[in-house]
Amino acid sequence: MKQFNAREFIEEKTGFLRREVGGETAIVALSGGVDSSVVAVLGFKAVGGNLRAVFLDDGFMRIGEAEKTSRVFRNLGISVEVHDVQKDFLKALKGIRDAEEKRKAFRETFYETFSKIAKQAGAKIVLQGTIAADIVETAGGVKTQHNVLEQIGINPLEKYGFKIVEPLKELYKNQVRMVARELGLPDEIVNRRPFPGPGLAIRVLGEVTEEKLSVIKKATAIVDDELADIECFQAFPVLLEGRATGVEKDSTRKYGYMIALRIVKSEDAITAKYVRLDWARLDRVRDMIISSLPEVSRVLYDISDKPPATIEFE
Repeated sequence: MKQFNAREFIEEKTGFLRREVGGETAIVALSGGVDSSVVAVLGFKAVGGNLRAVFLDDGFMRIGEAEKTSRVFRNLGISVEVHDVQKDFLKALKGIRDAEEKRKAFRETFYETFSKIAKQAGAKIVLQGTIAADIVETAGGVKTQHNVLEQIGINPLEKYGFKIVEPLKELYKNQVRMVARELGLPDEIVNRRPFPGPGLAIRVLGEVTEEKLSVIKKATAIVDDELADIECFQAFPVLLEGRATGVEKDSTRKYGYMIALRIVKSEDAITAKYVRLDWARLDRVRDMIISSLPEVSRVLYDISDKPPATIEFE
């Protein structure tokens, strides 16, 4: 098998994007992760001012995500349009408990929102960072990835009014990182841990509410900060459904949320092994979460591999 060459890939895809976009106006769906960041830089390299970078602030991102993404790309000479659509997405997921239904509701809201933005911009092409693992899991029925449409029989041009171009769809995450490095993207993007398209909406099991989002956002900030140096593919908290009995220091009963920690190693996201984290590190993360979030009564550690589990809970 021919060894992957990031430089050749960039040359090939730059030409591909130039042909696909031509003189039209296009939009790139930017999230701040390595996949969409690579597509954005490739797109601007190919068509320059004919491309607009759009970030949807859907309310399910990490704390400060929109500002951080805008700063990174501003330093690259690329302006990012941030659209605050949090109310729309919360409304779309209201009352939904099932994981697949949440993913599908997110997908519909995501593309309907982009349809409005594309129409306003006069754009009929959207570039996005779909990668091979997204397609494999969606087409295989493991779980719906919000950015997979044509591969499961949905025609975006007919349904949403724009064509989707996916220059990374044959790559896996390790290859995308090689391309990012070759493009000169900063380490904070190249080495960034994957983040699901529907964001924290699928790291809240059951119905998504503003209160639950507040808890998982704070817990995510703690885990990101405390485990930034851990060698892994993913490290994140999940807010479990339901509550569990706990006890305060003064022996008062409390009924709080349960947080599960998920830390795994993987090359391609198709398989993964849980990380045997040092007990002292686990203790510190647990203490930080419990002391910072009085709403939480328990912190658990997930020791499941993939398979049989998936990396995300939903």
